[in-house]
Amino acid sequence: MTAIRLLLVDDDPLVRAGLSLMLGGAGDIEIVGEAADGSEVGALVDRTRPDVVLMDIRMPAVDGLTATELLRRRADAPQVVVLTTFHADEQVLRALRAGAAGFVLKDTAPAEIVDAVRRVAAGDPVLSPAVTRQLMAHAAGTTADARRASARARLAALNDREREVAVAVGRGHANAGIATELYMSVATVKTHVSRILAKLDLNNRVQIALLVHDAGFLDDTEER
Repeated sequence: MTAIRLLLVDDDPLVRAGLSLMLGGAGDIEIVGEAADGSEVGALVDRTRPDVVLMDIRMPAVDGLTATELLRRRADAPQVVVLTTFHADEQVLRALRAGAAGFVLKDTAPAEIVDAVRRVAAGDPVLSPAVTRQLMAHAAGTTADARRASARARLAALNDREREVAVAVGRGHANAGIATELYMSVATVKTHVSRILAKLDLNNRVQIALLVHDAGFLDDTEER
């Protein structure tokens, strides 16, 4: 089995050393590089070709949010998992909207961080439904109306079936659960998700969930 190529980005050398020790001990993960600032990420990605970047948010020169946004614009972008000390804040939301596949807390148990890297490398976002709801609730604010109008305009590009799948993704359901709920095969669900991502120019399921939430389609009282 090919090892998951991982790049560590954190300005604290002790944190990097701990992560390297923890993740490097997993037989299926290879640490291919380390960076102390977001300004170093682009060149390191070019040189090391990681599958996943574990990215700290707060760094002195170029923060992890800016680095994530720059990375995810690339055609060959690696997956990004952001490291944070908070369960939900505007910075985490910005990273997710930029295309990060999820986030892990710095005090997360080692085994869970290893699992997060594996899941993201396999194409699964690292966000539980509970955490997704928390982030989405945090996103509500004075710009909610503008976000709703913009989100609905974008989602209008979907057909009815794709919209049903998008809403199910927004509720945190996995492909198997969506297949059961909507009476379709898992393969068909995957096809719909791929089409949704392409039509809406999104990177991953987290961004689908955020867009559906912004549109107001997760409210049980909302007409669908």
